Amino acid sequence: MIQNEKFYFIQTYGCQMNQSDSEHYAGQLEELGYRQTDELTMADVILLNTCCVRETAEDKTLGKIGELKHLKDENPDLIIAVTGCMAQEWQDRLFKRAPHIDLVIGTHNIHTLIDLIKERQQKKEHYLASDMHVPAFHELPAKRFQKFFAWIPIMNGCNNFCTYCIVPYVRGREVSRPVQSVVEEVRRVADAGYKEITLLGQNVNSYGKDLSSHDDFASLLRAVDEIDGIERIRYMTSHPKDMNYDAIDAIAECHKVVNHMHLPIQCGNDALLKKMNRGYTVEHYMDLVDYARKRIPDLVLTTDIIVGFPGETEDMFMDTLQFLKRCQYDMAYTFMYSPRTGTPAATMEDQIPQEVKSSRLQRLMDVQNVYSLKKNQAMERHIYDVIVEGPTKNDKNHWFGRTTGNKMIIWENDGSAAIGDTVPVMVDKGQTWVLKGHIVHKSNM
Repeated sequence: MIQNEKFYFIQTYGCQMNQSDSEHYAGQLEELGYRQTDELTMADVILLNTCCVRETAEDKTLGKIGELKHLKDENPDLIIAVTGCMAQEWQDRLFKRAPHIDLVIGTHNIHTLIDLIKERQQKKEHYLASDMHVPAFHELPAKRFQKFFAWIPIMNGCNNFCTYCIVPYVRGREVSRPVQSVVEEVRRVADAGYKEITLLGQNVNSYGKDLSSHDDFASLLRAVDEIDGIERIRYMTSHPKDMNYDAIDAIAECHKVVNHMHLPIQCGNDALLKKMNRGYTVEHYMDLVDYARKRIPDLVLTTDIIVGFPGETEDMFMDTLQFLKRCQYDMAYTFMYSPRTGTPAATMEDQIPQEVKSSRLQRLMDVQNVYSLKKNQAMERHIYDVIVEGPTKNDKNHWFGRTTGNKMIIWENDGSAAIGDTVPVMVDKGQTWVLKGHIVHKSNM
């Protein structure tokens, strides 16, 4: 180890937007001369980039903050920073809860890290940066954590104010990046050898509504699709209220935009959707799905569903089960409603008992798993192009990658492919959550 070498440790909680933000924090730290480490005890700066969408995420972060106190006691020069959505929500309450924290940085203040570290090194005081009236995007260095896959933020914030969601309060109003700024970043990552990008936003298909240029999500997709070097363009997350036929047409017509669409329904009952302030009906949602499946015949459709929202009756829940059977998703990310302080739903009457929520969640998963398995079994004996991501967590002899539809395929590594290669893989067995297969060599095709 080089004498006086400085290290940083970053732990990221929550969504892909937080992953992207952490890359920009890492870029600033490397500009200051720090190097990344996976060892907490080696770090001179520890940064926890946090989420507060669910109470469990906050509890996890508070537990980790508590664990760091002994490191601060052993090394008073250690700088501990808490950033992200929980930092924006809690602000200086975090210093009161954990005085060993040095920096609290909100969602619009990523660009302040270098200056705050320098201030902290000089004065050894607490520093809070939580102003949401500053620009949402800055030209910042980024250290990409993955070699072939890149996050590309296209907008920040949310204007929807779903009654259960805290995101608009901690991420602010929607702000779109100019198309040219997005295009330039995609060109840079393409030139650096990245094969797949994901366009990020709390609600990507409301992109451009705040821009004077009249650009929208469809026009952005078409612009990015023309960039050489990129093989796949993903996007997340879409909101049914702002999804439209133009965007679906662009997804269908662009050569590099994937056939995977994540379109959260949240529940299958109109009265409950209205209470959630979702801004669409079940029939409007189904019209979008029918059109998307018509335009994109191999569409892979996934969704989010909440059970146990305040006031959800058994009949309302049955509507959601019936909608699952009607829509037949490839996969659904399912959640029990969790009250978030500061949101309207947290104070609504008719909160659902925990045992009812647990029972409904299991019943929901039982229905969805039937369709997930059926969809995956239909892929057996078909060949899909997969970008190799490397060995699985639990078995280094088995490698994995994803189809354009974001289905994970695992195969026994025969040494014929390297990480980052795009290879043809035949599905041998479709399981509920994963596919098993083998690489198809050209001599066998």
